[in-house]
Amino acid sequence: MLDPDRERLTIGRSPQADLAMPWDAEVSRLHAAIEYLGAQWTIIDDGLSRNGTFVNGERLVGRRRLDPGDVIRVGTSRVSFHEFGGVTDDITRVSSGSIPTLRQLTDTQRAVLIALCRPYKNNAAFATPASNQQIAEELFLSVDAIKTHLRALFTKFGVEDLPQNAKRVRLAYLAIHSGLISDRDL
Repeated sequence: MLDPDRERLTIGRSPQADLAMPWDAEVSRLHAAIEYLGAQWTIIDDGLSRNGTFVNGERLVGRRRLDPGDVIRVGTSRVSFHEFGGVTDDITRVSSGSIPTLRQLTDTQRAVLIALCRPYKNNAAFATPASNQQIAEELFLSVDAIKTHLRALFTKFGVEDLPQNAKRVRLAYLAIHSGLISDRDL
């Protein structure tokens, strides 16, 4: 839990870190810090970490203001930033995100996600997710099998209640911007 009265929170593998992640060997002993600055929460990685800090899939250089819903990745661990109460003076919490981990996806679900996101390779402008038919052809599966896997992915990513035309775009966005699917995967 973040509290404006405590202006700095450290993140690292060290047990002395405020947000200690001793289980993650890719997190540096002192990896990053979260600071309350001018009524805004910011995250800072001034090069202290070996593997970097990522916010919504983008590598952090220096300081960045956090927005509600931002997904922070340090090492292989992810947390999401949320403001509860909607007022900047209220207590703000860092909680685990709703994005599944690689271990929570089957190999086929991951392959479907990669194929769905492939049109976004190299940050392609105006890309749209691959169609069910394109994914089926790439993975040598039936269209019905792809639909079944996508329904499961919609549920795992919490987008099942979105309008039908928005689910695929939001799923691809979440997969890429959380770092679950990287450009290297595509």
